[in-house]
Amino acid sequence: QLQLVESGGGLVQPGGSLRLSCTASGITLDNYGAGWFRQAPGKAREGLLCITKEGAVAQYADSVKGRFTISRDNARNTLYLQMDNLKPEDTADYYCGAKSDICPGATDYDYWGQGTLVSVSS
Repeated sequence: QLQLVESGGGLVQPGGSLRLSCTASGITLDNYGAGWFRQAPGKAREGLLCITKEGAVAQYADSVKGRFTISRDNARNTLYLQMDNLKPEDTADYYCGAKSDICPGATDYDYWGQGTLVSVSS
């Protein structure tokens, strides 16, 4: 059964850090383009970062450049999103996704998880 499960969200103060995890079952992530996108209340989905099968990183959102980093642990079949210097505008539901062979244009993944909520507030 194919499943992507995100974890690691929570409440953090501005300037703080969080690391999100996405554990996959039923697929092998390094055969896919795997990445992260988010959706804030009342806003459209926003693609963040994606890592290709070859390990190259696609950056979609200028707003997180230099603050968010994507990585993948093939042995654990897990995708990570390290988020530093968090800002209130980063508050959103964060989702991981997987697309066969390639990274999508932004959010057009074939599979995605249920999401994890990140709240940035003092």
